[in-house]
Amino acid sequence: MLSPFLLLAQTPVDTTNIVDVDTTGRRDLIDVARRIFKVKPRPDEEDKKQIYFSILPISSAVPGGSKALVTSTTAGFYLGERKTTYLSSVTFAPYFNLKGRYGLPIHSSIWLKDNSWNIEGDTRFLVYPDNTWGLGGGQPESARYLLNYNYIRFYQSALKRVTSYFYAGIGYNLDYYANIQTTNTTPLSTFTGYQYGTAAGGSSFSSGLSLNLLYDSRQNSFNPLPGVFANLIYRHNAEFIGSDNNSQSLYIDLRKYVSLNEVGPKNVFAFWTYYWTTISTGTPYLSLPSIGMDPYQRSGRGIQQNRYRGEALFYFETEYRRDITDNGLLGFVLFVNVNSASQANTRKFEYLNPAGGGGLRIKFNKKSDTNICIDYGISKGYSDINLGLGEAF
Repeated sequence: MLSPFLLLAQTPVDTTNIVDVDTTGRRDLIDVARRIFKVKPRPDEEDKKQIYFSILPISSAVPGGSKALVTSTTAGFYLGERKTTYLSSVTFAPYFNLKGRYGLPIHSSIWLKDNSWNIEGDTRFLVYPDNTWGLGGGQPESARYLLNYNYIRFYQSALKRVTSYFYAGIGYNLDYYANIQTTNTTPLSTFTGYQYGTAAGGSSFSSGLSLNLLYDSRQNSFNPLPGVFANLIYRHNAEFIGSDNNSQSLYIDLRKYVSLNEVGPKNVFAFWTYYWTTISTGTPYLSLPSIGMDPYQRSGRGIQQNRYRGEALFYFETEYRRDITDNGLLGFVLFVNVNSASQANTRKFEYLNPAGGGGLRIKFNKKSDTNICIDYGISKGYSDINLGLGEAF
């Protein structure tokens, strides 16, 4: 199953060979709305338009036993010629409920003209309750521990093209967890057996620089075309720039997309694996690798967020994507994934945690190739429905 990543060297290396996607004969919800309300686009409107919006208001379950209203908005745009520049993207998904949970997350991936630079940003302000089950696997579902805390994240990185598809750069990462509280009588430090960032009513602050290496031939992060994505992020939190502790971590992300036909409806296999690990002591508990807390928060469909956490985490997922209609308006996916979090104090992987499911795809905007994604995932003792804009990976 991992063999597709060995085909990296066979990927074309000329950035001028970017495919200009032909949307002739394709349909999306915007076309459907225009037909229903008999609205005709102005001449050449589609050719001149530079920003493509998609929006989806949804209601979703959150830890603590309540619902939250989420409004997911994406914007895709080009900062150069489409034949030489990837689609830039901004995603904004604010949410709130009436029980004190809300969040303002913004993620951006900006491709400058001719793909000369890639600027990545991830900013979040979140007010939680959130569940945790300690470190490693093997804990029963009932052994959950509810936390309340406020979280601020500010990640920014700038990567310059070195060769075709390959980029290198540096970044700054900040994580601040404030007012960590629990209603459980057992202290978090006792429950987890972990000493960093688990003091009752305390906080943790991590501030660090990162080294970033990227190989990306996908063209569109909303709905990747056949290609390869490889990302390595080495982070060093240091006391001299504000961190509570010196600590280091490494995140390695590999993805491969294989099309089973050259023309016609989509028929694609997608593969994703990542390895996320601390490589020193000092990482706060809430910053340790955990399922669903990868940089894009898309891993572990069918598994509760933070259900498995450890000083190291391995993840693998494969998905089959296919159009139902020839015009691309409707499609479906089938997926399976598995993860393993290292056990407390040993870094051994003793448990495999599988999940799987399927989903429906509805084309919202054919110009940015953005889908409304409705996924049902299931794992041992748990199931969920995820709604969002853009593919999981």
